[in-house]
Amino acid sequence: MQDRLQSLRERFDSEISSAADAAALVRIRAGYLSRKGGVLSQLLRTLKEVDPAQRPAVGDSLNSLKRYMEERLALAEDSLATSPVAQGLDVSLPGRMPPLGTAHPINQVRREIEEIFLEMGFSLAHGPEVETDYFNFVALNFPIDHPARDTQDTFYLEGGLLLRTHTSPVQIRTLKARKPPLKIIALGKVYRRDSDVSHSPMFHQVEGLAVAEGITFADLKGTVLTFARRIFRDDTQVRFRPSYFPFVEPGAEFDLSCVLCAGQGCATCKRSGWLEMGGAGMVHPEVLRLSGHDPQSVSGFAFGLGVDRIAMLKFGIDDIRLLFENDLRFLHQFPGS
Repeated sequence: MQDRLQSLRERFDSEISSAADAAALVRIRAGYLSRKGGVLSQLLRTLKEVDPAQRPAVGDSLNSLKRYMEERLALAEDSLATSPVAQGLDVSLPGRMPPLGTAHPINQVRREIEEIFLEMGFSLAHGPEVETDYFNFVALNFPIDHPARDTQDTFYLEGGLLLRTHTSPVQIRTLKARKPPLKIIALGKVYRRDSDVSHSPMFHQVEGLAVAEGITFADLKGTVLTFARRIFRDDTQVRFRPSYFPFVEPGAEFDLSCVLCAGQGCATCKRSGWLEMGGAGMVHPEVLRLSGHDPQSVSGFAFGLGVDRIAMLKFGIDDIRLLFENDLRFLHQFPGS
């Protein structure tokens, strides 16, 4: 009888190991443990025919085998209940590729700007977004009563700090840390108290700076024109208009021929054929002095323009707020990598 029970256990182990679904486990349970047709139940009923001297030992073996089968079946049922197949998953199907995101239009434009200036010999420079009054205003020759210092324009923080209103502080930090000749661009977030369809309290700016012996306004014009034609159209024109900025002298604002109508006049350029893009000029001698350089020995130019403005023109976006709402319906329209 013991040999028969051992053979029965081995057959049970083989069947339950190969059971692939719940139906197979039901068949195994019925075949071994059901009261009417189960093999083990039938053996229990024949226990009375066993030699009385061996009956206790055989009874213990039968009961032990029954407990073993019940435990193995319970474990198999639990394992099957948590398997992917039991949860309605077909593991034989090929994997599903999750939807892939793309670079934000701002980041797409930033990468293109960086590539253009790096090819022109500029290097990247960075600075903190939380600045001191010295780097944001004083070292850039802003007078104490300049309107940009007003709380209506600038976000002030505790401890005499503020959120930088432009990327120009990177110029000062670079000039204090490095000796000319140097050519850098700084891209990053800036903050001003302004918000409407064409302005955001946080926006992105690119600042360019070149300082060396013999730099002239012609170098500035050539740099801006080359950049404009690389980022927009090969036939883009640039014009400079006199303007005042505390940190440059002479200073100017520069316009580009409208990239949408090629200067013919449209609603975007208000029928003028020109788009205002940014400010520029020759680095003010006082800025050079405050940064530790002799304006009699070196000169330089600086310019700044909005990255968001460039993105709006390149992609035909008419409301700057769309760039910051993170609406997937909007972002999916710009699949560039």
